[in-house]
Amino acid sequence: MSARFGPFEVDSDRRQLLKSGVEMHLTPKAFDLLLLLVSEAPRVVRKDDLHRRLWPGTFVSDATLVGLVKEVRRALSDGDAKTSLIRTAHGVGYAFTGHLERVVSTASGVSRWIVAGSRRVALDDRETVIGRDPTSTVHLDVGGVSRRHARIVIDGYDAVLEDLGSKNGTTVNGAPVSGRVALHDGDRIQLGPSVVVFRASTAGISTETIA
Repeated sequence: MSARFGPFEVDSDRRQLLKSGVEMHLTPKAFDLLLLLVSEAPRVVRKDDLHRRLWPGTFVSDATLVGLVKEVRRALSDGDAKTSLIRTAHGVGYAFTGHLERVVSTASGVSRWIVAGSRRVALDDRETVIGRDPTSTVHLDVGGVSRRHARIVIDGYDAVLEDLGSKNGTTVNGAPVSGRVALHDGDRIQLGPSVVVFRASTAGISTETIA
């Protein structure tokens, strides 16, 4: 995933944060935090969720997380609380609040993404898991969605969906998913009570404004 906001660009594959084309230094964990907040924007990511995803199976103090947030804000020259790109939801967590343009490069030249509410999650040429598990690529924190509910696999020009033995099942445009189902632009995927939309385009992912 590559995302642009103002003079900045963050690239997950190259693990780079650029400002007007110049690389900005971030420690690995601070980069992971920025990438996580950008990918989940505009949703507030809870502190316990951040701890699980940044330090799985390890206990760290809140002070460590606060230090990472400060490092990211310094890299973004984000010292003014009134115009902050990283918003603190006191007692809850953090959210990215900038204007985002997300772009994903694929071997086939086709950009693919999932629209989940106000979020657009870019899909790359690897497996994409959708579910309630916080480590899922498309995280749906909704009752009735299994922890690993379904997955999308990109193979060249093709995208296929598989149910992962979910409790409440998966449908595409109302048809139950059994085995591998090919996906096409605009397909509505229902996972338990939640609905997401699969999008595909050779023109890339459209600009997305985050309020």
